[in-house]
Amino acid sequence: MLALQAQGMFNKKVEEYFETRGADDSLIEGGGTKFVCKPGARNITVIFHPLLRFIQEIEVAMWTGSGKQCPLREFLTMYIKNFFLNQVHLDVNKEIEAATKVADPLKVLASADTMKVLGVQRPLLQSTVVVEKSMQDLVNLMHDLSAYSDQFLNMVCVKLQEYKDTCIIAYRSIVQSEEKLIISASWAKDEDISRLLTSLPNWTNMTQPKQMRPKREDEEDFTRAANAKESEVLTGNLGDKLIPQNEILRDVSDLKALANLHESLEWLSARLKGFFSSLPTAQSFSPGQEVHVNMDIPPVSEQIMETLNDLAKSFQEMADRCLLVLHLEVRVHCFHYLIPLAKQGNYAIVANAESMDYDPLVVRLNKDISAIEEAMSGSLQQHKFQYIFEGLGHLISCILINGAQYFKRISESGIKKMCRNIFVLQQNLTNITMSREADLDFARQYYEMLYNNPDELLNLVVDQGVKYTELEYINALSLLHRSQTGVGDQTTQNMRLQRLKEIICEQAAIKQATKDKKITTV
Repeated sequence: MLALQAQGMFNKKVEEYFETRGADDSLIEGGGTKFVCKPGARNITVIFHPLLRFIQEIEVAMWTGSGKQCPLREFLTMYIKNFFLNQVHLDVNKEIEAATKVADPLKVLASADTMKVLGVQRPLLQSTVVVEKSMQDLVNLMHDLSAYSDQFLNMVCVKLQEYKDTCIIAYRSIVQSEEKLIISASWAKDEDISRLLTSLPNWTNMTQPKQMRPKREDEEDFTRAANAKESEVLTGNLGDKLIPQNEILRDVSDLKALANLHESLEWLSARLKGFFSSLPTAQSFSPGQEVHVNMDIPPVSEQIMETLNDLAKSFQEMADRCLLVLHLEVRVHCFHYLIPLAKQGNYAIVANAESMDYDPLVVRLNKDISAIEEAMSGSLQQHKFQYIFEGLGHLISCILINGAQYFKRISESGIKKMCRNIFVLQQNLTNITMSREADLDFARQYYEMLYNNPDELLNLVVDQGVKYTELEYINALSLLHRSQTGVGDQTTQNMRLQRLKEIICEQAAIKQATKDKKITTV
């Protein structure tokens, strides 16, 4: 009698299954055997919960209080543990390995159709899209087979860790040369430099929507001060050493790959945080707490949640590292080309057509900057693209002004050539940033000061006030002493240098007194 009841309950459950699924009730022929649906390991995800309730009903009806289990439960448990979980693991491995075990995983991008479906504006790595899809699949399986959520979460942790390792290896293959990190990657890894760069307003502005940023009346001065701080730190770290070619990324496709890795890992991190935020924890069940998570899944342990959140955080940190490397790499290119311009260039030239050409190093730097701009514009979101190039004019200005100390001599034709160099750099940057790049006007005016003789330079500081640092004025005056005739002996030159320092002190006192008077008046 009980067996007949059980059979009747089973038939009813099968009927309910097909009614809710809206499936065709025709049977599928297969080797002489008829199937209610096409055989497949994933069928268990659809019938697991109805079948489990059916088993429980049988056990209540037939073995209440005896502790015995239905043979169907034993078969179901054995099937999931010994076959289904292994099959899922193999499927996930196969999909991820197909996307990552390729010649250059950082240069294989998702299709345009995939990007459209995902709603993203910039290219994503195919491997990242596959990993995200696999993780989403595993999270869905946790809902379908909630009793095995721990096993699926363990797979998620293992696969994400493996993908993180894959990304680290791919990243190092770009930024590491002969067992040594290139300069931009070394700086990005340096805690002090990275902490400073991520504290500056250009970084914080990038992470905030424009309407959420605080309004400042002195925005221009504030930005210039921040750019000055960055330029000071980078110049201080590099010193005056020449940068060999093997310490910069010359292949623009490598920079593009880093941009793709950045966008992909940032997107993956956000997706993972979305997945994990819906998982229930012990805290989710606290009385009186508003619940926003799925309670069909058993609570996830704090240890697993910590591992999952750490993985999501590590992908974001890797994404940030890539963006910092890109930001710094463009700046290292500026050092690479412009330091030799002053140290090795000849600017004590006489006027002729050839001498008035742009310096080859400036031409090559402009070519590099334009190539990087083209690659980044299609790979990075607009606000990140701006982060790469904004403030670059200030650094170039600093390098050029600082370079005055390295010229052996400079002639009027050399000054004119330097001003032409600055103009063509300014023109190129303006086309990229769509701003005036006024910092390069500052550099051009510095070299125009050198049209004066040493005494005229001192009078200029008195008339116009102090616009540059004391060291920059000393470098300019010393260069005039090296370059012009009739500037007097060493004693006379030392007296001028001393007078220059006195003028700068006097000007600083006048400026402070004016400032104090304004405060008193207010």
